Amino acid sequence: MDHAQILYGRYHDLLISQKFAQQQIGYIHTLDIDYGEKLPARTLLEVEVIAHKKREKRDTKNHQYIADVNTQLHQLIQEEIDKHLLDVDYIFQEVIQIQDSIPAILDILAVKSASVGRIDPLVKDMHWLGEDILKLINLPQYRQEKDPKKVVKVDNPSLALRYIGLDNLKLVVPTFALKHWTPHSTFPFKLLKRKLWENGMAVAIASKALAEKSGVNPYHAFVLGMFHDIGKLALVRLYLRLFDSNWEKQSRDARDNGEKEKHTALSELSPDPLFLRNLMAEQSAKISALLLERMAFKYLPVTHAMNEIANNIKVEEVCPLAHVVLKARAFSHYKFLQKHVLIEPDEAKKLFAHYKMSVPELKTLSSISLQNLQLRIET
Repeated sequence: MDHAQILYGRYHDLLISQKFAQQQIGYIHTLDIDYGEKLPARTLLEVEVIAHKKREKRDTKNHQYIADVNTQLHQLIQEEIDKHLLDVDYIFQEVIQIQDSIPAILDILAVKSASVGRIDPLVKDMHWLGEDILKLINLPQYRQEKDPKKVVKVDNPSLALRYIGLDNLKLVVPTFALKHWTPHSTFPFKLLKRKLWENGMAVAIASKALAEKSGVNPYHAFVLGMFHDIGKLALVRLYLRLFDSNWEKQSRDARDNGEKEKHTALSELSPDPLFLRNLMAEQSAKISALLLERMAFKYLPVTHAMNEIANNIKVEEVCPLAHVVLKARAFSHYKFLQKHVLIEPDEAKKLFAHYKMSVPELKTLSSISLQNLQLRIET
């Protein structure tokens, strides 16, 4: 396994949690280290030693049984996931619930003949998008009136679209779409929802910045950067949904059949971090490629590039658009790992070298915010 793959895996560990990521690389908390002699303890009585050994044996047997029940449960879940992943329409419409109007808007924005008038009716079909656009245009930083009392609130999505303008919509629509598709809850992985959202933003912004310096269409790069990981959104939603349904069925059956030990074991289980981590690391890119293909873009050429990323084509052989997004993804992962002290400087150098990133490109990415669209709106 090369260094880039190792860091790609570590990034997925960190998506689950910092503690999980630390465990995967053998991180030892300093508070767990014994720096001195152990405090003297009383000698156990012979009867206590026998009782302790019995408890240990019973606990080991109980833990193994819980592990076996967990394995059986997740085998069922994996079978259902595999079946659902064969049906792209189901993932597209039922799991993420992507409305066809989003690809249609993005396609319109990709052509020179784009106009707000062509986009307006599509936005009206999606109440949530109109609401998000209104919230955006009414933010204080986009209102020129200095006196807050004189500011007139924009309450018409059509007017808001005209204020925002086509150039800004190229950034706003993909951003709001990803936000809308991100799972509402990723419990018990509390921060996963925010991490997925922030990574999409970071890769999109970094992709656009690199594209502007390399002759690649910045809009194409931004959209692919924003959507390159939508497969994760699908897998997280699907796994958590299937865990709940299968767990409930297994618990109900165990109770009805009088399997008290199995019912007790099931009550100890919760969504498995390692299972979800492996699911995302191994399958998300290919699901992203299938979903982008399902969007059936006519004028937005991102599908081929996503397929190259999903198929792990060598960096030297991918198209310029795919290369831009791969570099943006690598830098985003680096910043994420760096923030949590999970990458060494020499590892970062190897990562950047693997993706053929130049010093000027790294300087460019280091100088921008990866969470701010930097919109310029005049109202």
